[in-house]
Amino acid sequence: MQNTHDTPASTGPVEAIPASHTAKLFEPVQAGSLRLGNRIVMSPMTRTMAPDGVPGEANAAYYRKRAAGGAGLIITEGTWIPHDAAANEADVPKMYGVPALAGWKKVVDAVHAEATPIIAQLWHVGQMKQHTVDGLYAGKGAGYRPPRRVGPSGLFGGIGKPTTLDGEPAVTADLEAIVEAYGKAAINAKMTGFDGIELHAAHGYLLDQFLWPGTNRRTDEWGGSLANRARLVANAVAEIRRMTGPDFAISLRISQWKVQDFKARNFETPEALEAFARLMVDAGVDVFHCSTRRFWDTEFGSDRNLAAWTKQVSGKPTITVGSVGMTGEHIDTLMGEGSSVAALDYLLALVDRGDFDLVAVGRGMLVDPDWANKVRDGRIDQLRDWDPEVLKDLV
Repeated sequence: MQNTHDTPASTGPVEAIPASHTAKLFEPVQAGSLRLGNRIVMSPMTRTMAPDGVPGEANAAYYRKRAAGGAGLIITEGTWIPHDAAANEADVPKMYGVPALAGWKKVVDAVHAEATPIIAQLWHVGQMKQHTVDGLYAGKGAGYRPPRRVGPSGLFGGIGKPTTLDGEPAVTADLEAIVEAYGKAAINAKMTGFDGIELHAAHGYLLDQFLWPGTNRRTDEWGGSLANRARLVANAVAEIRRMTGPDFAISLRISQWKVQDFKARNFETPEALEAFARLMVDAGVDVFHCSTRRFWDTEFGSDRNLAAWTKQVSGKPTITVGSVGMTGEHIDTLMGEGSSVAALDYLLALVDRGDFDLVAVGRGMLVDPDWANKVRDGRIDQLRDWDPEVLKDLV
């Protein structure tokens, strides 16, 4: 079942298929404390449409449509934790403050009305503040300076650029405050009614900056060995578990690739991935959300992707994600390239093989809230091609 990195795994005409072919996708599944009606997940997608960080009625309706459309689990877009260096956009929702939490309560209630669980993704961008923004600090006055960028070694590299010095290394007090902020955000989510949280440790943001040797050059207890580079993530997970108790789901999103470097790798061998996964499971992770730019990209010279390998070495449920049901990769799409509906044959074969437990859908569900129901019914031929117009509003 080997697949190349450059060839879409879903090829051939997109036609209606018997619903029996998708039956395994629609089996109930247990993931930590989450009891899901099927294996399809709404992927977290940043929308920057929560004015001043407060989700409103439009956000609630947006998530409810995907729940009504058949998603077995909703993962929210990334939400800022209560740390002064977490954010780089004003209109990304917060997971703190009375107005934001009241807004999230409406979202949770709307999704639960469709009998669908929802978890909140917690986010800190770290050194990735290149979009730092007049809007975020508007009205602060001409002399105001935003908080310094927080990262392991003061390093950040843009797309296609070498890693560059872009700030000062964080001190231990910074990192302790960040761990505490993750715990506060998680308990806020639990008190608001969320069924769990997802910790964003992928794509080159703060936690991933510690994991990746390209941005972590430290020689203290926060850098060097894999265990040291994983310390901040493990501490954050452990604090979330301590604050929320044993029955609150914790998902961890990881990736090899970074926004700064598509070819970056945190784990060069299965043994390294296993060592990391064991640390995370010991800290309290229930589910691993394994992000690849294309779900058919494979790891370690095998025919299995990151989610399949992580499931094997961790013994925990995993989520696969990356261009599911689409011919084009998502970053290329955001840069203007087209993307059409792709057949699901190869994905379904991997699901049947048991490579992973859950399948996260991003653009497909963004453009078509009924994506899951259509797939369940075998109406693949009725799925919608990508349309960038959907990015202009919450629809």
